[in-house]
Amino acid sequence: MERTAAPYHWRALVALVSRLPQGPLSRAAGRLADIRLPGPLRRSVLSAFARMAGLDVSEAELPLADYPTLDAFFVRRLKPGLRPMPDDPDVVVSPVDGQLAELGQIEDGRLLQVKGIRYSVVDLLDDPGEAARYQGGLYVTIYLSPRDYHRIHAPCSGRLDWARHVPGRVFPVNPPAAALVPDLFARNERLICAVDGTAGRLAVVAVAAFNVGRISSEFDPSWNGPRGGVTNRRGVEAATRRYDPPIKIARCDELMVFHLGSTIVMLIEKGTAQL
Repeated sequence: MERTAAPYHWRALVALVSRLPQGPLSRAAGRLADIRLPGPLRRSVLSAFARMAGLDVSEAELPLADYPTLDAFFVRRLKPGLRPMPDDPDVVVSPVDGQLAELGQIEDGRLLQVKGIRYSVVDLLDDPGEAARYQGGLYVTIYLSPRDYHRIHAPCSGRLDWARHVPGRVFPVNPPAAALVPDLFARNERLICAVDGTAGRLAVVAVAAFNVGRISSEFDPSWNGPRGGVTNRRGVEAATRRYDPPIKIARCDELMVFHLGSTIVMLIEKGTAQL
């Protein structure tokens, strides 16, 4: 099958990253992002980062000088009211701000990564029983660049009774990398949660990426490690948490947080929503 072309420099970069110790390098980047900035330097350092990333600082909840670290600024909340929700409480909303990369129907247990590259729902969720629930359903893939807002919200109200952490690689996840790395989203480390609500069962898959590679849990803060994240930790095995009673979730509640850029894949059961 034809694959989406990627620029030569991205081919070279992905080839290089595949040979590097991705976890240690990403953890080192995370430590740099966690260094406390001196008060007099915060505005200039964070302004420079904002210009480089192309992000709109006017949307940030706090003044630049109030963010003590680069990571704190990166995971900034937005000013209240900037992302109004539909009035209909049954409407499923996007869990993140970002670029719509793919949207379609799950066929034969597979979904589209980019044109010419498909991958398995079983591999993505690392759970055959859970994956079977989404056969014939819908999937949405949303890419977040460094300029985007990186908090992940509940797409609907419901109950969260299942979550899974799957260790893996931390390849870049931008569109050129998605065109070059087969099974990218099923190979990278990820944090998954399932919500039963008005649209049936939804799986929200947060895929970690190169540089920091850290995803923190808001629905279960006890899962976060000493550096404040579930992912990119040494010596951690795949783990599933089941919640009985389930965690009650309201639409737009914070579920997870990306520390530097990544991708969300959302799966929806068949017959509960339409394209």
